[in-house]
Amino acid sequence: MGAPPKSVLARGLLLLDAFGAADSDLALAQLTARTGLPKPTAYRMIAELVAHGWLERTDRGYRLGMKIFVLGQHVPRQRGLREAALPYLEDLYEATHENVHLTVFDSPDTLFLEKVTGRRSMPIVSRVGGTLPAHCTASGKVFLALGPPSRVRQVVDGGLARLTPKTITMPGLLRQDLDRTLACGYGINREESETGVVAVAAPVHDHTRRVIAAVSIAGRSHRLDLERLASAVKTAAFSLSREVAHFR
Repeated sequence: MGAPPKSVLARGLLLLDAFGAADSDLALAQLTARTGLPKPTAYRMIAELVAHGWLERTDRGYRLGMKIFVLGQHVPRQRGLREAALPYLEDLYEATHENVHLTVFDSPDTLFLEKVTGRRSMPIVSRVGGTLPAHCTASGKVFLALGPPSRVRQVVDGGLARLTPKTITMPGLLRQDLDRTLACGYGINREESETGVVAVAAPVHDHTRRVIAAVSIAGRSHRLDLERLASAVKTAAFSLSREVAHFR
């Protein structure tokens, strides 16, 4: 780890960035270990962030504050995309009662921007704001197959982490799967990110035909006919693409 940043802003951002997708509360010791900041400096900065609502103090340490959530809702492009997508996601949920996602690429991961689920859906690890490695999600394969070649190289060079026994960890096999994704226009995940969970995803394009997001359905491996559902997911993604083509 290099020298800690000197500016107050950089130190504050470093502390906020220390919170990962799977984190809820972090203790002071965890924050100093992740940021490399001296304990007295981190403590002073954390007190400032708490005072301004960016962090909240808890019994177990600190967590991101409500102001972070509010600020996130003000991001115009992602807010517009989520609002446009919700009716299509809800339609897919009503047809399947499984987990339906809107995702974007956040190199080298798939970022879950929205999720529609219910009591009849299989509980799975995905959550809004959470991430999973792109190489083992249906949406991620869409982003890799239909994105620039440099994207695949970056993901492969970073290492293909194994999340389950069925995760594809060999670059050659991944490229074969991406070729199939490109040919058929949708990505498939067969228990590669979570045991017992499969998914199918289709791309959402902007007005330039660039892939900006993906729509997916994920659920029980023994219940979902991915090839059959691919048509419904592609239709929803195509309809959403026509709507967001008007975005600038």
